[in-house]
Amino acid sequence: MSLKAGIIGLPNVGKSTLFNAITKQNILAANYPFATIDPNVGIVTVPDERLTFLENLYLPKNTVPTTFEFTDIAGLVKGASKGEGLGNKFLSHIRETDAIVEVVRAFDDENITHVEGKTNPIRDIEIINVELILSDLEIVDNRLEKIIKKAETTKEKEAVLEMEALKKAKTNLEQNIPLRRVDFTLEEKEALRSFNFITLKPLIYCANVLEDTLVVGDNAYTLQIKEYAGKEQSGVIVMSAKLESELSELSDEDKKAFLKELGISSSGLDKLIFATYDLLGLATFFTSGPDECRAWTFKKGMNAKSCAGLIHSDIERGFIKAEVTSFDVLKEYGSELKVKEAGKLRLEGKDYLMQDGDIVYFRFNV
Repeated sequence: MSLKAGIIGLPNVGKSTLFNAITKQNILAANYPFATIDPNVGIVTVPDERLTFLENLYLPKNTVPTTFEFTDIAGLVKGASKGEGLGNKFLSHIRETDAIVEVVRAFDDENITHVEGKTNPIRDIEIINVELILSDLEIVDNRLEKIIKKAETTKEKEAVLEMEALKKAKTNLEQNIPLRRVDFTLEEKEALRSFNFITLKPLIYCANVLEDTLVVGDNAYTLQIKEYAGKEQSGVIVMSAKLESELSELSDEDKKAFLKELGISSSGLDKLIFATYDLLGLATFFTSGPDECRAWTFKKGMNAKSCAGLIHSDIERGFIKAEVTSFDVLKEYGSELKVKEAGKLRLEGKDYLMQDGDIVYFRFNV
């Protein structure tokens, strides 16, 4: 399951520095607007101690963690929806992502140019949100011109539904309301799905701070961001892109020691990855054995047969049963054999709803 999160924000807020830390890639991170011209794509491993436990238990030939794709997209400026800066090229890249991470500068530093003159996180957020809304509104207006004629002429149910959904979207966008905050029905969401509206995508704010803020707690800027995000029911992760970039150069052991010295329980990157993963309603199941231990990403609410299809379409097509135990049970008993002896290995049918942490062996026949 290929999943993408787009990292956006005004120029010089720390997007590329954050991206460098996420992917440990050395892309251009310069102190001037549009240092990132084309979207930079990096694959990041979702940290999971459960997979490490399975690896130590089975000593497999191969271990495959679940991954997440982050895309660093060029800085947005006022007027992007009208072609300013990198304009519609920038906005088209956002449409290709599943979720949005909006990096907001939450610190003062006279040595780092701010494209708007001075630090003001709420102004920065609203600049971006307005541009995204205007971009979606343009698509709505263009499509409405065509679908209204079709709906009124043919009276087709699908055309009428699409028209009404678009009108609902237009009304809210014109009131500066992102589409993710609109209460669409399932049928309306399906009618709008093909348009890839940016403001319909789930969003999380990343408040980029200086290292000392992480130690002492929120500053005035992060409190403003949290208050703003709370009103629109979005999440906030407070982190220092600069610190994360430095941490990315350390070994896992040294990183843990450094964080402990600072009095920080976990890195901002880990928090961001988990928050983005959760934002999309994702979970993880495992397949394990002496050949391979592997983590698989699935959407919460998927059944066993559909999850089998994530491994291979033949397994889904020939699905018979799923042998399932939870990670916690395996960890408690210490071995697969003891789990079976305790009667904790379950046989589940195709409609079983997979749970985060399930360890599964799929029986199938084709």
